[in-house]
Amino acid sequence: MSQPAPLMPHATASWLVDNTALGFEQIAEFCGLHILEVQAMADDLASSKYTGRDPLHSGELTLAEIEKGQADPSYSLVMQKAPVQVSRTKGPRYTPVSKRQDKPDGIAWILKSHPEISDAQISKLIGTTRNTINAIRDRSHWNIQNIQPKDPVTLGLCAQRELDAVVAKAAKKAGIVDEVPADARLGSDKEALIAELKQERVDAAEAAVVAAQEAEAAAWLEAKQAGTSDEGEAAPEEPAPPPSE
Repeated sequence: MSQPAPLMPHATASWLVDNTALGFEQIAEFCGLHILEVQAMADDLASSKYTGRDPLHSGELTLAEIEKGQADPSYSLVMQKAPVQVSRTKGPRYTPVSKRQDKPDGIAWILKSHPEISDAQISKLIGTTRNTINAIRDRSHWNIQNIQPKDPVTLGLCAQRELDAVVAKAAKKAGIVDEVPADARLGSDKEALIAELKQERVDAAEAAVVAAQEAEAAAWLEAKQAGTSDEGEAAPEEPAPPPSE
């Protein structure tokens, strides 16, 4: 079974390249990277610049382990202390940094379009705090002049099904039921559509019969004209009468 990779593989590899004489293959194997990635770091050709992370400080490696690797290029470094797995604690939804500036617009849209949704539901849906929600509601937010209500689904802050579920739950709790009156025209429209489709089929069948008859008549006429022409060409010429004496 393969050993776990360091907590920050690229940063650890960068530190090992700069501070040890380990081979690229040894570093790549320990950090779970491709050897070309490590070589790019050494040649300063990597697309991203990483700040080195000392694996000695974290206990993932020891100085003795590094010395073993430096003495034997074929030696595979052994993880001394597996990194602690980072797990998210229970809290509001995580929003990527690139989308956090759109949160106020999404909150303003919910407050305007669905005032029945509670602050706790908004906080869980968007991933914000009640202080921010209240500041936008009472227009005391520091950037209130630039906040424009926008659909949070369009902004990518939540999924449509999540928003629909929250809206339905809040409406049910608030006693808001959207009653859509039944349209009596739907039944007659359906019957009319069926009748129209049937009539189209009948018309198409009649048109096909007429077209077949016309084609048959045209073929008969063409054959007759061809027969008449052949008879005219095959008839012998009558001999001229003999001269009278």
